[in-house]
Amino acid sequence: MRRRTVTAGNLDEILQMTEPAQEAAAPAAAPPPRREDHGLRTEFEFELPRGYVDEAGTVHRHGAMRLATARDELRPQIDLRVKENPAYLSVVLLSQVITRIGSITDVHAGVVERMYATDVAFLQDFYRRVNSEGHTRAAVTCPHCEGGFEVDLSGGRLGES
Repeated sequence: MRRRTVTAGNLDEILQMTEPAQEAAAPAAAPPPRREDHGLRTEFEFELPRGYVDEAGTVHRHGAMRLATARDELRPQIDLRVKENPAYLSVVLLSQVITRIGSITDVHAGVVERMYATDVAFLQDFYRRVNSEGHTRAAVTCPHCEGGFEVDLSGGRLGES
Protein backbone atom coordinates (compact mmCIF):
# COMPACT_ATOMS: atom_id res chain seq x y z
CA MET A 1 0.00 0.00 0.00
CA ARG A 2 1.36 3.40 -1.01
CA ARG A 3 1.44 6.20 1.55
CA ARG A 4 0.05 9.57 0.51
CA THR A 5 0.51 13.00 2.01
CA VAL A 6 -2.77 14.59 3.08
CA THR A 7 -3.32 18.10 1.71
CA ALA A 8 -6.32 20.40 1.50
CA GLY A 9 -6.77 19.39 -2.13
CA ASN A 10 -6.79 15.63 -1.66
CA LEU A 11 -8.48 15.12 1.73
CA ASP A 12 -11.86 14.21 0.22
CA GLU A 13 -10.20 11.87 -2.30
CA ILE A 14 -8.22 10.07 0.40
CA LEU A 15 -11.24 9.79 2.70
CA GLN A 16 -13.35 8.39 -0.15
CA MET A 17 -10.71 5.72 -0.78
CA THR A 18 -11.27 4.46 2.77
CA GLU A 19 -15.07 4.39 2.49
CA PRO A 20 -16.63 1.04 1.52
CA ALA A 21 -17.54 0.72 -2.16
CA GLN A 22 -21.22 0.89 -3.09
CA GLU A 23 -22.73 -2.38 -4.26
CA ALA A 24 -23.02 -2.37 -8.05
CA ALA A 25 -25.97 -4.78 -8.01
CA ALA A 26 -28.24 -2.38 -6.12
CA PRO A 27 -30.90 -0.81 -8.34
CA ALA A 28 -30.41 2.89 -9.03
CA ALA A 29 -34.00 3.81 -8.13
CA ALA A 30 -34.12 1.81 -4.89
CA PRO A 31 -35.09 3.88 -1.86
CA PRO A 32 -32.43 4.33 0.81
CA PRO A 33 -32.52 1.72 3.56
CA ARG A 34 -34.64 2.67 6.56
CA ARG A 35 -32.54 3.91 9.43
CA GLU A 36 -33.09 2.07 12.65
CA ASP A 37 -32.77 3.82 15.96
CA HIS A 38 -30.04 1.99 17.86
CA GLY A 39 -30.15 4.42 20.76
CA LEU A 40 -26.93 6.17 19.69
CA ARG A 41 -26.93 9.71 20.96
CA THR A 42 -25.07 11.94 18.49
CA GLU A 43 -25.74 15.45 19.83
CA PHE A 44 -25.19 16.75 23.34
CA GLU A 45 -26.54 19.95 24.89
CA PHE A 46 -24.28 22.12 27.03
CA GLU A 47 -24.31 25.34 29.03
CA LEU A 48 -21.18 27.49 28.95
CA PRO A 49 -19.79 28.68 32.29
CA ARG A 50 -19.51 32.32 31.13
CA GLY A 51 -21.14 32.49 27.70
CA TYR A 52 -20.25 33.73 24.26
CA VAL A 53 -20.82 37.46 23.74
CA ASP A 54 -21.71 38.30 20.13
CA GLU A 55 -21.11 41.60 18.29
CA ALA A 56 -24.45 42.99 19.54
CA GLY A 57 -23.52 42.23 23.18
CA THR A 58 -25.94 39.30 23.54
CA VAL A 59 -24.69 36.51 25.81
CA HIS A 60 -25.23 32.98 24.48
CA ARG A 61 -24.76 30.17 27.02
CA HIS A 62 -26.77 27.18 25.78
CA GLY A 63 -25.50 25.18 22.85
CA ALA A 64 -25.08 21.77 21.30
CA MET A 65 -22.14 19.66 20.16
CA ARG A 66 -22.31 16.63 17.90
CA LEU A 67 -20.09 13.57 18.01
CA ALA A 68 -16.89 14.00 16.02
CA THR A 69 -16.17 11.97 12.91
CA ALA A 70 -12.79 10.80 11.64
CA ARG A 71 -12.99 13.56 9.03
CA ASP A 72 -13.47 16.15 11.79
CA GLU A 73 -10.25 15.01 13.42
CA LEU A 74 -8.30 14.79 10.15
CA ARG A 75 -9.31 18.16 8.68
CA PRO A 76 -7.44 20.33 11.26
CA GLN A 77 -4.21 18.49 10.42
CA ILE A 78 -4.15 20.13 6.98
CA ASP A 79 -5.32 23.57 8.15
CA LEU A 80 -2.55 26.14 7.62
CA ARG A 81 -3.44 27.91 10.87
CA VAL A 82 -2.83 24.64 12.76
CA LYS A 83 0.43 24.02 10.90
CA GLU A 84 1.65 27.49 11.92
CA ASN A 85 0.39 27.14 15.50
CA PRO A 86 -0.48 23.62 16.74
CA ALA A 87 -2.40 25.11 19.69
CA TYR A 88 -4.99 26.31 17.15
CA LEU A 89 -6.06 22.68 16.54
CA SER A 90 -8.68 22.75 19.30
CA VAL A 91 -10.20 25.97 17.91
CA VAL A 92 -10.65 24.40 14.46
CA LEU A 93 -11.88 21.09 15.86
CA LEU A 94 -14.43 22.70 18.19
CA SER A 95 -15.73 24.93 15.40
CA GLN A 96 -16.53 21.80 13.35
CA VAL A 97 -18.48 19.91 16.02
CA ILE A 98 -20.39 22.71 17.79
CA THR A 99 -23.74 22.87 16.01
CA ARG A 100 -25.07 25.95 17.79
CA ILE A 101 -24.43 28.42 20.59
CA GLY A 102 -27.63 30.19 21.57
CA SER A 103 -29.19 31.45 18.34
CA ILE A 104 -25.89 31.19 16.44
CA THR A 105 -25.87 28.22 14.07
CA ASP A 106 -22.87 29.28 11.95
CA VAL A 107 -20.16 28.37 14.45
CA HIS A 108 -16.76 28.89 12.82
CA ALA A 109 -13.21 29.30 14.11
CA GLY A 110 -13.71 33.06 14.53
CA VAL A 111 -16.56 32.44 16.99
CA VAL A 112 -14.45 30.01 19.05
CA GLU A 113 -11.51 32.47 18.99
CA ARG A 114 -13.69 35.13 20.64
CA MET A 115 -14.85 32.85 23.48
CA TYR A 116 -13.54 33.25 26.99
CA ALA A 117 -10.74 30.85 27.90
CA THR A 118 -12.87 29.21 30.61
CA ASP A 119 -15.56 28.38 28.04
CA VAL A 120 -13.01 26.95 25.59
CA ALA A 121 -11.52 24.80 28.37
CA PHE A 122 -15.03 23.62 29.28
CA LEU A 123 -15.75 22.75 25.62
CA GLN A 124 -12.45 20.89 25.25
CA ASP A 125 -13.31 18.73 28.28
CA PHE A 126 -16.89 18.31 27.06
CA TYR A 127 -15.57 17.19 23.63
CA ARG A 128 -13.27 14.65 25.28
CA ARG A 129 -16.07 13.26 27.44
CA VAL A 130 -18.67 12.82 24.71
CA ASN A 131 -16.23 11.44 22.15
CA SER A 132 -14.20 9.10 24.33
CA GLU A 133 -16.57 8.22 27.16
CA GLY A 134 -19.92 8.65 25.37
CA HIS A 135 -21.62 10.66 28.12
CA THR A 136 -21.51 14.02 29.88
CA ARG A 137 -21.49 12.83 33.48
CA ALA A 138 -18.60 13.37 35.87
CA ALA A 139 -17.94 11.78 39.26
CA VAL A 140 -17.44 14.38 41.99
CA THR A 141 -16.92 14.40 45.75
CA CYS A 142 -18.59 16.81 48.13
CA PRO A 143 -15.90 18.88 49.90
CA HIS A 144 -17.97 18.98 53.12
CA CYS A 145 -19.32 15.46 53.64
CA GLU A 146 -16.92 13.70 51.22
CA GLY A 147 -19.89 11.87 49.69
CA GLY A 148 -19.49 10.84 46.07
CA PHE A 149 -22.08 11.50 43.36
CA GLU A 150 -22.39 12.24 39.65
CA VAL A 151 -23.17 15.54 37.96
CA ASP A 152 -24.19 16.12 34.36
CA LEU A 153 -21.83 18.62 32.72
CA SER A 154 -24.35 19.45 30.03
CA GLY A 155 -25.79 22.22 32.16
CA GLY A 156 -28.63 20.78 34.21
CA ARG A 157 -29.35 22.75 37.36
CA LEU A 158 -29.64 21.16 40.79
CA GLY A 159 -33.16 19.88 41.40
CA GLU A 160 -33.97 19.57 37.68
CA SER A 161 -34.69 16.18 36.20
